[in-house]
Amino acid sequence: MILDVTSAVRLSLVVGVAAAALGLVPATGVAWLLARGTFRGKSVLSAVVLAPLVLPPVVTGLLLLRVFGRSSPFGGALDAIGLPVPFTLLGAVIAALVVGFPVYVMTIRGAIEAVDRRYEEVSRSLGVPPARTVWRVTLPLAFPGIAAGVVLAFARGLGEFGATAIIAGNMEGRTRTIALAVYALLDAPGDDPRSAWLVGASAALAFAALVGFEALTRWQRRRLELDG
Repeated sequence: MILDVTSAVRLSLVVGVAAAALGLVPATGVAWLLARGTFRGKSVLSAVVLAPLVLPPVVTGLLLLRVFGRSSPFGGALDAIGLPVPFTLLGAVIAALVVGFPVYVMTIRGAIEAVDRRYEEVSRSLGVPPARTVWRVTLPLAFPGIAAGVVLAFARGLGEFGATAIIAGNMEGRTRTIALAVYALLDAPGDDPRSAWLVGASAALAFAALVGFEALTRWQRRRLELDG
């Protein structure tokens, strides 16, 4: 079986970084709405955001295929401008982004909710517009928690399998990430040593990301305690 361990690790890193980067702004915006907003339909928005957390990843992949498939209006439009999604690296990134989005939002929402509202009230009492208050007060105080969300989203993207397999496929050198490579090696005869390398690489990357997440979470907690 043709399988490049280095390529699988590289593609996993690309997918994880891209998913975390693309999701930063929307995840922060949605997290702020859920943490600070008061509007009708808030529970519905929360349910929609959290849906990929409880749906089977394969179902999420099928839904993404319906939305981004070449036969759908949206997917066809993307394909027409040279951005096809199914069976491409972009598809793998979108799958990782969608599946990891709930934990992204939950982490950032917790960081924003931990910020004392009194700082925001003082800022607004000084005549600072609400949008600038968010940008100059809320987000800086929540920054360690937001960074923790980035790290967690990256880690979740590294391990995504089900939705990626459906929408991106399992093509060597193009969409085969670590998880897909390990799955492909299950059919290989004997005890292929590449499996051990891939499992080790995956565990090392996940462990490093989780250590970083824990460090950032502690930083957020200490910072808010000092500010308080």
